[in-house]
Amino acid sequence: MKVLINGKVKEIPEGLNLDQLLRHFSLPSQRIAIEMNTSVVRRKDWEDVIVNDSDKIEIIHFVGGG
Repeated sequence: MKVLINGKVKEIPEGLNLDQLLRHFSLPSQRIAIEMNTSVVRRKDWEDVIVNDSDKIEIIHFVGGG
C-alpha cells in the first residue's frame, strides 16, 4: 500500500502500526514525533495506531545542539 511520508510517496506492507513503521524504515524511536493526517500521535499510542492506505504521515526528528 502507499502512504505519504514527509511529502514522499512510500510503499509499505499492510497492517503496520506506527512503531513498526519506524522499524521498517530503520528509524530510531528516540527524539521523534509523529503526525498522522494532521493530528499528533502520542508515543504511547504508536503500537495501537495502524497505518492505512493513503495516510499522510510526518516524522519529525528532534536534534540537540548548542
